[in-house]
Amino acid sequence: MTDETSLDVLVNRLRLLVLLVAILLLVVGSSVELVNPLDGLRKYTRGVEFDFVEWEVGALFNKAVSASLKLERFLDDEQQAEVVYTWLAGTEEVITLEQDLITAQNDSSLNRDKVVQAVKSELDQAKANQGRLAKLAEAVLQNQTEVVLAKAGFGVGGQILPPVLYQVSDLPLNLIISPRTEIRNELSISLDAGLDAVEKDEIETGIYQDYDLSALIEPVGGLGAYPTMVMRTTDLNWLAETVAHEWIHNYLTFFPLGIRYYLNDQMRTINETTASLAGKEIGLDLIIAYYPERTPRYHLPMPAYTTVLAEGAETLDPFEFRAEMRETRVRVDALLANGQVDEAERYMEARRKFFWENGHRLRKINQAYFAFHGSYNDTPGGGASGSDPVGPEVQALRTQYSSLSNFLQAIRSVRSFDQLLDLLD
Repeated sequence: MTDETSLDVLVNRLRLLVLLVAILLLVVGSSVELVNPLDGLRKYTRGVEFDFVEWEVGALFNKAVSASLKLERFLDDEQQAEVVYTWLAGTEEVITLEQDLITAQNDSSLNRDKVVQAVKSELDQAKANQGRLAKLAEAVLQNQTEVVLAKAGFGVGGQILPPVLYQVSDLPLNLIISPRTEIRNELSISLDAGLDAVEKDEIETGIYQDYDLSALIEPVGGLGAYPTMVMRTTDLNWLAETVAHEWIHNYLTFFPLGIRYYLNDQMRTINETTASLAGKEIGLDLIIAYYPERTPRYHLPMPAYTTVLAEGAETLDPFEFRAEMRETRVRVDALLANGQVDEAERYMEARRKFFWENGHRLRKINQAYFAFHGSYNDTPGGGASGSDPVGPEVQALRTQYSSLSNFLQAIRSVRSFDQLLDLLD
């Protein structure tokens, strides 16, 4: 047996060990989260709760097959990029055909059935083609992300731990529960994808009426299981950022910060803000390294930046969503602090209609909405976080470190918001 072969065996065993430990931690974390006095309200959700075990088994099998082939290793950077672009084009084709099928099914013409069958046949073929390419495209992006992470100072002996594994999937929906009297994430439950607006409202209304709690069912873009789950998309920049974001959650699972994710809203916000900041940096580095033509315009050298900016000036949205949402959150916090719960809820509904009229189709704005969206606080201005100080403090800590790896080494040991403030001092 050669030294190279021995190293491969060692690496594979180490990867398997990391995988098993990660799954164990994730299962333990899920179990702790569900030990909650509010479990009684799950009478509304038991029939539609997402089966993580079934999904994990299927995803791990797919990744094991892909890892055994390692087809991406036989492609150069240009060929790998072509695989990813072809896969994204196939995704766009599938999405278009799905919409065409809905249109055909609602057609009242005499040849409706013939058109439906033709579109369905084309859609089935497109999905089959997409499925064959998906494993390779995901393996390419996983490998590229690991290379970027290694260059950024992560990894042990050249190996990224845990390995980057993700799978595009129909993500579960997230049911968020918050008290009506304050904004706090009291409980989160993952539900099956595909619930329609009526089914969502029935669950939310039942919890509101029976438990006097604010409830909201929201989609998510990614989920830090292992492999991580990522929503279907045709946006490569968003995909690169999300894959990195979810890997950061897996990475932090092995440290005090990640272990305490569910401890309270402050720790949740520190985790999510850290993952958002790091995900953006890693995702951008990946785009610049492997897909430079997709580099965002504000990272282009002059004069390319000014040219693209001028061409896109007319498409800028004059409605400042983050500023308006921050104003909403600050006002709601003030009303709740004064005990004016009913007035706060009337105000949130009025603001929802205001957002809707300005092109932002929000189904509901309530305490649970802010409990969920307020934990993502990586951009100055607050948005749904309002005046919450946690996110800005994480942003401030990031500016104190020249490298992302040093920042994560510092923050991964944080056990409380007070300890984060100590790091800043």
